[in-house]
Amino acid sequence: MTRSVAAPTTPDSRAPRVVLNDTTLRDGEQAPGVAFTADEKVAIACALAAAGVPEVEAGTPAMGPQEIAAIRAVVEAKLPLTAIAWCRMRREDVDAALAAGVSMVNVSLPVSDVQIAAKIKGGREAGLAMLADVVGYARAHGLEVAVGGEDSSRADVTFLAQVVAAAKAAGARRFRIADTLSVLDPFTTRALVSAVRAATDLEIEFHGHDDLGLATANTLAAVQAGATHASVTVMGLGERAGNAPLEEVAVALKQLYGRDTGAVFEKLADVAAVVAAAAARPIPVDKAIVGDHIFTHESGIHVDGLLKDHRTYQALDPGLLGRAHRITIGKHSGLAAIAMSLAELRLPAEEHELPAILARVRERAVAVKGPVGEDALRAIWREVKTPIRRVEEALQ
Repeated sequence: MTRSVAAPTTPDSRAPRVVLNDTTLRDGEQAPGVAFTADEKVAIACALAAAGVPEVEAGTPAMGPQEIAAIRAVVEAKLPLTAIAWCRMRREDVDAALAAGVSMVNVSLPVSDVQIAAKIKGGREAGLAMLADVVGYARAHGLEVAVGGEDSSRADVTFLAQVVAAAKAAGARRFRIADTLSVLDPFTTRALVSAVRAATDLEIEFHGHDDLGLATANTLAAVQAGATHASVTVMGLGERAGNAPLEEVAVALKQLYGRDTGAVFEKLADVAAVVAAAAARPIPVDKAIVGDHIFTHESGIHVDGLLKDHRTYQALDPGLLGRAHRITIGKHSGLAAIAMSLAELRLPAEEHELPAILARVRERAVAVKGPVGEDALRAIWREVKTPIRRVEEALQ
C-alpha cells in the first residue's frame, strides 16, 4: 500500500546556465543491442526538447544513407534545439553531415599518444594538420564546429593545449574533453579541465564515461572547473557502462550548486520512459531521479520522521520533479505508518491493536517478498478485529 505525501517546491536559482548536450541518439545508441529507428530518434528528440535540452548529438552520418535520413528527420522536425552530427576528422564525414542537414558538427580527433599511434599515421603533427584541414573545411561550408578530443584524459596536457589552440585557430567554437576510457576521478577531472580552461576561452564540454561509476561526479567537477557544456545521455545509456546521466547531472547541478541548465525537471521521467521503450531496457526502480521508488519510504523510522517534518529524511524535494513521497507498508514499517494507512482506508483500530496488525504485516511482507497492499491490509485488519469482536459479544 502506498500513500503520497506532498512536499514544497524550491524556487529556481539565477546562477549561470550550463548547456546540456545530450548524446543519447549517438553514444546512447552505441550501447550493446540498442538500435533506434528514425521515428524513435525523432520521438526522443521531441521529448528532450520538451524537457528543455538545447542540444542533441543526433547521430553519426558516416554510417550511411539510413543514418543520414534519420538525422535529417530530427533536423526537419524543427525542434527548439540544435542537432549536431558526430564525425571523424575527415572531410567525407563532414560531407555526410551536410547531407543530413545539421548546422553543427563535432569532429573527433584522437589526442592521447596511445590513440594517435593506433589511428593516425604521422603522429601528433599529422593530427594537428588534419584538424586544421577538416575544421577549416567545415567552417567554409557554414557549419559550427566543436572539436572532440578523444581520450583527452590520457593525453599529454601540453599537447592537449596545442590541440585546443589549433582548434580555435581553425575556427572551432568548442573543445570537448572526453574521458573516453573512464580513467578520471573528480579531483583529476577538475585539474584537467582547469588546465584547459586556463589555456583557452573556447567553450569547454566534458564527456564522461561511467565505467567506475564516476561519470556524474566527474561532470560536476568539470563544471566547477570551468566547463560550459556537459555531454550526457538519458539514464546514462551508452557503450560499456554508459555515460553521465542527463537527469542526474541536471538535478545535481541545481541541487548542489544552484547551477541552472534549463532542464524542465518535471519532464525528465517522460524522457526516460521514451528512451527506455525505444532501447527495450526497463527503468530500474531505484534509478536516481527517474526511478519509481526513489521517493518511496518503508522504514518505520523514516516514515515517522517524514510525517512529522519532511526535512528529517528529505534532501531532494520530490516536488521539484513533479512527484511526491510515497509510503509503502512492509516488513520495515512502524506503528505510525500502520495507523496512518488504516486511517486512510477508514479502518478503525485501537492503539493496543496496532502491534498485532504490524506483526502480521511483517509476516506477510516476508512471505510475499514485497509490500503489503490495501486488500491485504484490510484482510489483516479483519483477522485481528474478528477475535476481539467475538470476545466482546461473549461478554455482552
